[in-house]
Amino acid sequence: MKNLNAVHGHAWLVGIVGLAVGLFLMIYVPTLKGVSGVILLMAVMHLVGATVFFGSLFGLAPKQFARAWSHLRPRRSTSDTNDFDFGWSWGWMNGLWLAALALGAGAVAVQVAAPAWWPAAFGLLLLAVGFFAGGLSLRSTRRLDEAVLPLVPLLSGDCDLVLDAGCGAGRTTIALAKVVKQGRIVAVDRFDAGYIEDGGRALLDRNLRLARIVDQVRIEAGDIASLPFPDATFDSAASAHVIDHLGPHKQRGLDEIRRVLKPGGRFLMVIRVPGWTMFAMANVLSFFLTSKRQWRDMARRAGFERRDEGAHNGCWFLLLERPAQ
Repeated sequence: MKNLNAVHGHAWLVGIVGLAVGLFLMIYVPTLKGVSGVILLMAVMHLVGATVFFGSLFGLAPKQFARAWSHLRPRRSTSDTNDFDFGWSWGWMNGLWLAALALGAGAVAVQVAAPAWWPAAFGLLLLAVGFFAGGLSLRSTRRLDEAVLPLVPLLSGDCDLVLDAGCGAGRTTIALAKVVKQGRIVAVDRFDAGYIEDGGRALLDRNLRLARIVDQVRIEAGDIASLPFPDATFDSAASAHVIDHLGPHKQRGLDEIRRVLKPGGRFLMVIRVPGWTMFAMANVLSFFLTSKRQWRDMARRAGFERRDEGAHNGCWFLLLERPAQ
């Protein structure tokens, strides 16, 4: 089991870079020629640098501190369905905006201190706009009305037993419950995410209660790459924003989901692939995401037949089927 107080892996690197950038904007940039001669501009650079520095520091803080801070804010009644909490950290939700702020300040500093380098200033400004747009897109995922799945023929009948592979805090589980009326959902996760309270289990229990679907969902601890179920257990399955996080085990995850599906059962997979939306969120890192062609090849190797595919909320989906024979 992972240390539940840990910060999400790459967040340490991002946070440290943010601290360095904040100090750079506060200490060095105000001394540049052109910047140092304008008191208002010096003040802005100090303010931006402090915002980036302390924002990065807050993003690196132990999650108990961040949770205590969130408890100071007024909350809506737990009967309000907008009060679902899917576990997104403060740093994850605001990091792109901090980056946009730092890049925008950098663009101004370059233009003022070295006007001949205006192409560099323009490039920094474009990156700032891209990161700001990515932040808007990312924050929209917190809304309940974004917790929907593509309109595809996933279920085989009214009484399907459906697997939610990698349920996390229950976002996809709640979406599935909107269409799985008489059937049941089995929500599976390792519940070891260090950046979510209780690895996501506590939030899952709370969200299922808010959605009033506790009796419809069975929760199981398990790894997608080694599912704890017999062959041909489920009528259908779904997984959103999980399979693409399995690293070298993505193929194994697809193999396992096919194994536990009944012949003729369908699997809906929502993933992030290279594209403009992901470029706004992750910039050059988006180029390292698994491509659509690679996902199709992996699905074919797992023994699936492709039934549908398309765009969904800035992501991409595949509807796969285990052949009946």
